[in-house]
Amino acid sequence: MRSFIQYITEAKNTHLEHLEDELWNDGSAGAENALRFASEVASMLSGNTKTSVNITTKWDGAPAIFAGINPENKKFFVGTKSVFNVTNPKINYTERDINKNHSGGLATKLEIALKYLPKLKIKGVLQGDMMFSSGDLSTMKINNEDHIAFTPNTITYTIPVDSKLAREVKQAKIGVVFHTNYTGRKMSNMKASFNPNIRSLKKNKSVWFRDADFKDESGSSTLTSSEYESIEKDIKNARSSLSKSSKFIDKLLGNSAIISYVKTYINSIVKAGSVEGNTKGLISHIKDKLNGEIDKLKTDSAKKRKEQVRDKTVKYLEDNKSTLDKVFKLHSELNSIKIALVRKLEKIKGIGTFMRTNNGFRATSPEGFVAVDRISNKALKLVDRLEFSRSNFTAAKNWVKG
Repeated sequence: MRSFIQYITEAKNTHLEHLEDELWNDGSAGAENALRFASEVASMLSGNTKTSVNITTKWDGAPAIFAGINPENKKFFVGTKSVFNVTNPKINYTERDINKNHSGGLATKLEIALKYLPKLKIKGVLQGDMMFSSGDLSTMKINNEDHIAFTPNTITYTIPVDSKLAREVKQAKIGVVFHTNYTGRKMSNMKASFNPNIRSLKKNKSVWFRDADFKDESGSSTLTSSEYESIEKDIKNARSSLSKSSKFIDKLLGNSAIISYVKTYINSIVKAGSVEGNTKGLISHIKDKLNGEIDKLKTDSAKKRKEQVRDKTVKYLEDNKSTLDKVFKLHSELNSIKIALVRKLEKIKGIGTFMRTNNGFRATSPEGFVAVDRISNKALKLVDRLEFSRSNFTAAKNWVKG
């Protein structure tokens, strides 16, 4: 199977949505778009090279690094997504800028990036995930073989010490996976293009870098005919579920407060180890949230107004429980289809990936993948939320935002 290259998206790549959450973001149209994405990815994995959706691996690096030449003054800079702030952009040209704009571990990482990334002679603006600096490297044994290891975020990446790749990593002062480049005349309105061509970057032993291309030279992730038919059947069933509740979904989308509660509720159940929501759980979540807000109010009149909001919201949800439960079921179906695709994609192994547990390390899969439609310029995450999103909610980072 060939390598897959992601194409252009018009928005800055600062946040990507989970495929199944398109249901909550854009209602029935979002759900249909998620199903179309899933069908295109399944078609691609079955060997169809003419699909519009392409895949890259989602690396679990941190922090996100933005670096390159500011088109407004032609100076090299590094930073976080705050370089694009309309007011008070935090663009760092010097260590003094970094210490003014950031603090803690993040400032340290940015100082390393500022020292070494200019060696690549970046022409435009690139975004990448920082995988390691030289002080982050350690060694660990896997099957009695020594490996170089680094843990930028949740996943520990490992490379056999006697490999060419390990030698390159040990020489480097910083490691970055680049996945996006930006073009435009002003920082505040730059447009993003996924998975840039990094072949023009100047190689330097102080900087280990690569792109995020999904590579499957072995064909291990190819869907069999029966697997493809099974996924397409699930997509067909999900479309049937969507047709029965699309009007309610779109009406619900008009209530931004409820949608906001739905999203925080989904995050809460992921933290608890589930992705299957229901109306009863949502009502309990909303009651807890609003009751907490009511307890903080100082006047009886304010408490009464908030209680009325709570009671009205709960009554609406209880009156529509049957239909809303079907929407939650559709959300679960979208997730199940996504997981079937992720299980195929994650069969490809390059650099080893492990998760730290109370009993040591266990083998795991890459953090996930990003699917990009080159026609609609839409990008969605394909991630096993129970495996990685839940871990990211609670993981201790070895760098600090600032």
